[in-house]
Amino acid sequence: MFLPLLILASPKIWLIIMAVIPAVLLMRYVYRADRLDKESPRLLVSLVLMGIISTLVAYVIERVTDGIGSVATQCLLIGLAEEGAKYLVLRYRTWKEPEFNCQFDGVVYAVFVSLGFALWENISYVLSYGISTALLRAVTAVPGHACFGVFMGVWYGLAKRFDLAGDVKSRKTSIALCIILPTLIHALYDYIAMTDVSEWVFLVFIAALFYVAFQIVKKASARDYVFFLR
Repeated sequence: MFLPLLILASPKIWLIIMAVIPAVLLMRYVYRADRLDKESPRLLVSLVLMGIISTLVAYVIERVTDGIGSVATQCLLIGLAEEGAKYLVLRYRTWKEPEFNCQFDGVVYAVFVSLGFALWENISYVLSYGISTALLRAVTAVPGHACFGVFMGVWYGLAKRFDLAGDVKSRKTSIALCIILPTLIHALYDYIAMTDVSEWVFLVFIAALFYVAFQIVKKASARDYVFFLR
């Protein structure tokens, strides 16, 4: 009885709920797309927590590089700081994980880390700026981070496949792409959002980004590759 009354009495609780819901829905979508061998709740929760930790790493890097160069340079540095931080915690937590036995797992892991990042970032923004920010970020920034995670994860899963096959050159190329591609896409997203580019350009960019990311998830799920049976 006390908890429902607390929720009704506290606007901040509602703001936090609204900040969390978009990330949870996207996590559910990617989890359901994992057809061959579902990941354990233990692993998935730890990935979200690692994503939250990556926000602290990115924050430190962004503070150090704040004010360097033009707007374009700043966007590139922010993209590299955030996507680089996500990759570091992703690699640390999952590369030797026994459950990493399918190529599509790379997508699941990267998206959950990215949404952990987005979830924590969204809570801070929403508590600072209110419900309008929650609604805007629910259809832009949170899915945006999920899309960056898709681009990272599809190459991360491929890197693991090459690693197990002993193809060192292809593994290194895939690892490079799983950092470079989301960094560039993230930087472009920030640049369009931060400059005086038309709102229609931003909307078209977001729509195209979401479409491509969802198509990648659909095809990667359908063509999943099992490394080994657990």
